[in-house]
Amino acid sequence: MLINGTNKWGVLGVLSGALLLSACDDNDKVASSAQQEGSVKPAEATKVTVGPRPLFLVAEMQDSALKTKLEQCKTGPFYRSDFSIGHRGAAMQFPEHTKESYQAAIDTGAGILECDVTFTKDKELVCRHSQCDLATTTNILAVPELASKCSVPFSPADPANGIAASATCCTSDITLDEFLTLEGKMDGSNLNATTVAEFMAGTPSWRTDLYSAKGTLMTHAQSIAMFKAAGVKMTPELKSASVEMPFDGFSQQDYAQKMLNEYTAAGVAPTDVYPQSFNLEDVKYWIANAPEFAQQAVYLDDRYDLADFDPQDANTWSPSMAQLTADGVKIIAPPLWVLLALDSNNNIVPSEYAKAAKAADLKIITWTLERSGLLSKANGGWYHQSIANAIDNEGDTFEVLDVLAQQVGVIGVFSDWPATVTYYANCMDK
Repeated sequence: MLINGTNKWGVLGVLSGALLLSACDDNDKVASSAQQEGSVKPAEATKVTVGPRPLFLVAEMQDSALKTKLEQCKTGPFYRSDFSIGHRGAAMQFPEHTKESYQAAIDTGAGILECDVTFTKDKELVCRHSQCDLATTTNILAVPELASKCSVPFSPADPANGIAASATCCTSDITLDEFLTLEGKMDGSNLNATTVAEFMAGTPSWRTDLYSAKGTLMTHAQSIAMFKAAGVKMTPELKSASVEMPFDGFSQQDYAQKMLNEYTAAGVAPTDVYPQSFNLEDVKYWIANAPEFAQQAVYLDDRYDLADFDPQDANTWSPSMAQLTADGVKIIAPPLWVLLALDSNNNIVPSEYAKAAKAADLKIITWTLERSGLLSKANGGWYHQSIANAIDNEGDTFEVLDVLAQQVGVIGVFSDWPATVTYYANCMDK
């Protein structure tokens, strides 16, 4: 199957409250005989569910042809779609990069799942968004023997002197065995905290702790085994190291190669893997040394961090789109706002950046839908900054997604709640 194909598997699932995490048994499997883009769907596929959120978002939309179309899809059936990419699993409601978060993404139809890859003190690969995020995404501070190993131990807030609470705990501070004793929690911290318990209680109000009682941390190899068993594709991101490289003789190239080696060792076909990095040199390394994986390597475009970057002005992007193509880059992945602009009537349209990427024959993936909290507040925040004047209600989620899919032509969308993209993908035959 291709990431930009219409290959989607699985059908209806069940919700109880927000989501049932238990896997469907063999009796819940259904047959599918559709054939698309030369690829036949499996004879059996795991059921998926989209739950109430997509219809809630549809109900919030202003009347339009798009709303009418989406309303007509409410009864499904719903299939897994490669257009729907689970960002850290299903991080809106489940602790990111945990078994539970990944299962939620699988159950809500993500065809591709992400493990952000970093390494431990003994140079083993694990799934974490950042090498040094353990203080905010796990219970490490509540485990004294491990908290004592943190790079920067917990320090309470001192409001009188304007000092915020802080702690820095890295995977490279502990061994793999120690890492696996930790439990994941919803990402967040209370910077006004004077105790560890207060510091750890920092989940944003628009998320939830209802599903955070258990967060099972995973190694990169364990994530591969889980995703392979579920029949989903994989998009590992090689995270920037927070420690100086080489780390105890472990070079950046060793790191980039080891990540791919774990897919080879698990017998995963390169066509099922979309390796990512913000570091263009990592992508170039894969192009030169692992061409079979490089065909689907994703450059997470960080040019938006350049001081003068303007998605409407090609002179502010370096290297150029043409140079990226010449270097062998095939897939580019900027944040949502870089691909979008407003026309004179305040309609959302593709940016000049989006047009240039398409003209250079670069495929496009984008991030991250459903990560901005309430769109009715702060006009969609950072992820919608280029179109803020057109963002004022929750239904705009689908308006944005539709422009990305139909006008920009993205081949996949990372989402913190994959059900939303799954619903759209099925309804619009993506």
